[in-house]
Amino acid sequence: MKHPLFDYPAQAAVGRVLPKSKIYDAGKPRPAVKERFVQEVGQISWAYKLAPETIHVPETPEVTEMQVFSIALRTGTLHHDVLRVIDRSIRHPILFELEYDGQCKVVAAYKRPSEADFEKWVCTGYVESAWLPAETARLPLPISRNLSVLYEQLLIPLLPYPALPGEPLRAQFERMELIKTKEREIAQCEARLRKERQFNRKVPINAALRKLKKELQELRS
Repeated sequence: MKHPLFDYPAQAAVGRVLPKSKIYDAGKPRPAVKERFVQEVGQISWAYKLAPETIHVPETPEVTEMQVFSIALRTGTLHHDVLRVIDRSIRHPILFELEYDGQCKVVAAYKRPSEADFEKWVCTGYVESAWLPAETARLPLPISRNLSVLYEQLLIPLLPYPALPGEPLRAQFERMELIKTKEREIAQCEARLRKERQFNRKVPINAALRKLKKELQELRS
């Protein structure tokens, strides 16, 4: 699988620092999430604007433009709740490039207009790449007929599992969410099994665990 670091055109560069205060005003983070901003985020920069006037790719009703944000981290971790606040405060789809200790990773949710209200946006859970050396050679931006197609091409390298035959991108992200849910259920079931001392009570837990693992395998394949 190709890595997700792309060489965005110079004419799309913005290079503007985003004050956290503006994100707080727009995203309305809870106090605990605001504290994560303080502890985990050094600086947020609006790195690139991918739009018809900057990369000469036509817009679509769903994607009129995209943003690439660069986030310098104070530690090597960033809670996804922080990204969700930023996504909530910005109308357009965003790809986040996280930077820490000479490395870079890309994180994004699949973001689309709500079918009930086109003025509102819906975000899936987040997917992310592995950490890569910051000097990794960047790939040319894919050639795309419109911004919706380009958005999909930028997100696909982040997905941990390949698409099923004929599976659209939205369905892939929904399946990734189901996989995460099933993994949490398996971890909880395994924890119950470890704590249980009576054999007759272990039997139904083991049966439930086998069922969950089978369902997870089906989702992954």
